[in-house]
Amino acid sequence: MKREDTTELAGSAALGSAVAFVLLTLVVAGRGGTPLFGDENLTAWSVGHRPDVALALARGVTDTGTGVVPYVLAALAGLLVARTARQRLTAVTACLLCLAAAQAVRYGVMSLVARPRPAAADWATHASGWSFPSGHTTTSAVAAGLLALAVLARAPRGRLPIALAIGCWAVLVGLSRVYLGVHWFSDVLGGWLFATCWLGLCAYVLARFAPRAHSAISAPFLRPGPTTEEGRHASHTEREDRPPSAP
Repeated sequence: MKREDTTELAGSAALGSAVAFVLLTLVVAGRGGTPLFGDENLTAWSVGHRPDVALALARGVTDTGTGVVPYVLAALAGLLVARTARQRLTAVTACLLCLAAAQAVRYGVMSLVARPRPAAADWATHASGWSFPSGHTTTSAVAAGLLALAVLARAPRGRLPIALAIGCWAVLVGLSRVYLGVHWFSDVLGGWLFATCWLGLCAYVLARFAPRAHSAISAPFLRPGPTTEEGRHASHTEREDRPPSAP
């Protein structure tokens, strides 16, 4: 994908998700943090359908959405997207900063909205802090987005199924928060929208302002040039196909 196309696509994704997130945030804040349409029904269904095996699986999945796991995935994205040791150090640092900054901004929004969580009697795992947007959801979605982009850029084969599997993990982390009763579904939706906006904004900045000579981090968003071997082959083919000059 060309730089101009990437800039437009990333900017559109960031703007669209930002508008949706702001609207959802205003609705949540305007209602004083009370549940939105469908929130209570989904929580009630979750509380009524909790066999031991499903609870254990949900707790296991939700635990991967915070702590060290998302940062390991973000670092892996940086390692995959670059080629040289210096590029990898830069890319890993950028991916880790992207994730950390997303968490910091989300925390600020959460503190401003100050939405209460569902009733503690419905909780099936530990939770702390305010509810909107969901921290586990946001963190896992940003980490999954970074890794999925790196896979799409660098995986030699099977890149789409791998990227989809990574995305499904992030979706399951978000849904597990509702199933375990510690978030409303609108909290999870807010986390997904925030993560999409954040990733789109980061991609836009890289595609728009990153120097072409330092494209290691922005490689998922830009069309890669030919390798040295490919360039020599193309040059040789061009010379063979060129008609002989007139004497």
